[in-house]
Amino acid sequence: MTARRTLIAGNWKMNGLSADAKALAGGLAEKLKAAGEVNFEMLVCPPAIMIPVVAAAISGSTMQLGGQDNHMNEKGAHTGDTSAAMLKDAGCGYAIVGHSERRTDHGESDEVVKAKAAAAQANGLVAVVCIGETEAQRDAGKTLDVNGSQIAGSVPDGSTSANTVIAYEPVWAIGTGRTPTSAEVQDVHAFIRAELAKKIGQAEADKTRILYGGSMNPKNAKELLALADVDGGLIGGASLKVDDFWAVAQSA
Repeated sequence: MTARRTLIAGNWKMNGLSADAKALAGGLAEKLKAAGEVNFEMLVCPPAIMIPVVAAAISGSTMQLGGQDNHMNEKGAHTGDTSAAMLKDAGCGYAIVGHSERRTDHGESDEVVKAKAAAAQANGLVAVVCIGETEAQRDAGKTLDVNGSQIAGSVPDGSTSANTVIAYEPVWAIGTGRTPTSAEVQDVHAFIRAELAKKIGQAEADKTRILYGGSMNPKNAKELLALADVDGGLIGGASLKVDDFWAVAQSA
């Protein structure tokens, strides 16, 4: 088995003001510094306007910084959008693309997600490409079909394990406290890796990190992170409290 470094990523979504961002990021950075050598990588993705505040708060630590989205274009007449080049310039190393909230609230298609992921990669960011089925799709037995088509449609050609992370987030489990069983999670992750291999080759697929998202918290993190094809978590609610997010990381 290829050793993949566990990635514990926090998606803050639209939460926090400057003081909150500073306290949360700073508190996590202190814990990370005090821990010394760790076997995981930590990433925080604050709202775009908070990125400079967070960059300053985590300076001198190994904490990674990411954006929650990026536009597919480098620059131009795109009011309210942020380009991958801007994220990179602000100190980011990662960008989340295709989160189910973007796919739902903003009508983003696989094609749009793929273009955003390609823009992130072209600017030296690691694209965290989100996929996942809705409750209706799951109940209709379409879990694998949906995730397979999203991998095929959302992951740019020529992606590598160095510039791509996949985040599997069953939409029905996000923020609901409901989670699939460990066996279900492992089955889907193994399927995703197999589908990824068709796209980028087995060797790269074996090295690519596949995160689980969807109500991962301090209570269930250890069990989920122990699964063979789960290489970390994309955490929402539990990433907004220093102790909770740190506890998830400790489970790695």
